[in-house]
Amino acid sequence: MPSSMARLLLPPLLLSPASGAWLAPAELTRGLGSTAGSSATPAVMQRRRTAASPRAVLADPSAASAARANFTPAKSVDVGVMLLNLGGPDSLENVEPFLYNLFSDPEIITLPSFLSWFNGPLAFIISRSRAPQSREGYAAIGGSSPQLATTLEQGRALEASLARRGIEAKTYVAMRYWHPFTEEALKAIKADGVRRLVVLPLYPQFSISTSGSSLRLLERMFYADQELRQMRAVVIPAWYTRPGYVAALARLIREKCDTYADRSQPTIFFSAHGLPKKYIETLGDPYKQQTEATVGAVMSKLRRLGYMNNYTLAYQSRVGPVEWLRPYTDDSIRELGASGVRDMVTVPISFVSEHIETLEEIDVEYAELARECGITGWTRVPALGLEQDFIDDLALAVEETLPLTEERPKSDINEGRPVSLRVVNDLVQLRSKDQEIEFGPVRYEVRRTGLTPNAELINGRIAMTSITLASLYSVYDGTLTSDILEGRLPFSQFFGF
Repeated sequence: MPSSMARLLLPPLLLSPASGAWLAPAELTRGLGSTAGSSATPAVMQRRRTAASPRAVLADPSAASAARANFTPAKSVDVGVMLLNLGGPDSLENVEPFLYNLFSDPEIITLPSFLSWFNGPLAFIISRSRAPQSREGYAAIGGSSPQLATTLEQGRALEASLARRGIEAKTYVAMRYWHPFTEEALKAIKADGVRRLVVLPLYPQFSISTSGSSLRLLERMFYADQELRQMRAVVIPAWYTRPGYVAALARLIREKCDTYADRSQPTIFFSAHGLPKKYIETLGDPYKQQTEATVGAVMSKLRRLGYMNNYTLAYQSRVGPVEWLRPYTDDSIRELGASGVRDMVTVPISFVSEHIETLEEIDVEYAELARECGITGWTRVPALGLEQDFIDDLALAVEETLPLTEERPKSDINEGRPVSLRVVNDLVQLRSKDQEIEFGPVRYEVRRTGLTPNAELINGRIAMTSITLASLYSVYDGTLTSDILEGRLPFSQFFGF
């Protein structure tokens, strides 16, 4: 199956390989809100910016050395590969600022547009309340997240695999919520004079809250930087059924199943990271569909090899009072135990590196729950990490994508150069962004009726003033924190919610 790839032209333009259709960036990251409304408290901002480079925040000396190599200036680099990932705290004291960065992202906690100003304060409250429990989890796995060290190793392995294909490339790690941030990676890319850039999220399945959030941030930075706008860049937004990825997963599952007396006896339990249900039903997020497609491809591969195991897919890591994708991992474990399942091979399907969700949530919490439910033959498939067939498949995806970097960006239409007709078609749509909404691959024009924009602006300011006064009353009344943690608006008592 051809790799999922997208063209990021500057101004960005994205290509969907499955359909061959050209998509505007917001169509790929549909449903994402603007991040401009986030605000941080001075204390958290101070801590978030303390480390100027990965060297200052890495706990592992070998990882620190790798990070230094990642940011070594070079005269010129022809091909750069930007690896996008979530990131994680490098010490227990940085757990809280990491959580603040996470929860202040509007793609993680989506508030109505008139409440966007509240993202920062809300993130501060949530990060303060969740930090003690999260510190315990990170303490149980060594005091920090191993994700950065693994991602740096994956980058070096990818460079080596590309070199065997005759492609000299340099990888750059861009974490979304902790060092090295996207800004740091782009600074290194500019310093190295990268001519062609492939953006590769290390999330197999696309979601608004993961790849989408990083790509939206990257898009904004490219638009704002004239030097980056001249760079030839492409994006591989998802690779959930690539042959090498599927084969690597199937091989690791086979190895675990082969340790049982009857290799088809254990239930194969796929556990994916959860997502609020509204992302799927309201915003059209493809994550659930792509995750199910990955599971289907892996099981088809196993069936062809003679493994007839029962299997199930569930979703983990839910937080807050809203409904997330079902079935939940803990509920499914209880149900399987009650039905008589005693052997289980657990597969972290949406993770390609070990971190707290695999090392603590699965290996500790869910393993203990499984034993309590009578599942005595529990084992877990490791994250893909540095599996060579997986790395080689990512290298092949990069190689397949590189020819797209030679196509002209649509800014060249102003220079009188030949361009694709698809570029012209995109340019003739002259409606402003606030005159259209996007749902799935289709754009719908919004016809304004009723109040004028100026009247709406005045009404919005009146509403914000009312909300601020109501919130201040909640603080005075002592109910603000409890209201937020229970999922209620802080001024709900005025409206009978």
